[in-house]
Amino acid sequence: MSLNHILEEIVIKHLPDESHFLVDIQLIEKGSKPQLKVLIDADQGVSIENCALVSRMVGEEIEAKELLPEAYILEVSSPGVDFPLDSKRQYTKNIGRNLKLTLIDGKETEGKLIEVGVSEITLLTKIKEKGKKAHDQEFTVPFEQIKKSIVLVSFK
Repeated sequence: MSLNHILEEIVIKHLPDESHFLVDIQLIEKGSKPQLKVLIDADQGVSIENCALVSRMVGEEIEAKELLPEAYILEVSSPGVDFPLDSKRQYTKNIGRNLKLTLIDGKETEGKLIEVGVSEITLLTKIKEKGKKAHDQEFTVPFEQIKKSIVLVSFK
């Protein structure tokens, strides 16, 4: 079993409850100290307290099992708004928010996420035809056609 897989299992074991989930884990071996970056999320958002709890528990287990050298940096946080969505659970959490999608074919589209299905998402997009008033149209995109998807932040 790879070190990354072992680290993933440790993080998942120490998540506070079922509403929390692992988004990404990266072990970066550069400089004098390796850096372990852990991104967690939750259906209702992640608190700083829960990040600290996961960090403390994961750090203790890594040290007890001597999985990493004595000096390493452990960073546990939630993904920022610029971090692409990559799981169905993340999409579901963001229903009602505006997304910007980059598709496999290079096209980009924006719209309000209104539904997450088994294998696709549905966006409500504004269609503007020349000489006509803009109107909303539903647009369904299969997950396998999405190259990158980010939440658009509105400051209204």
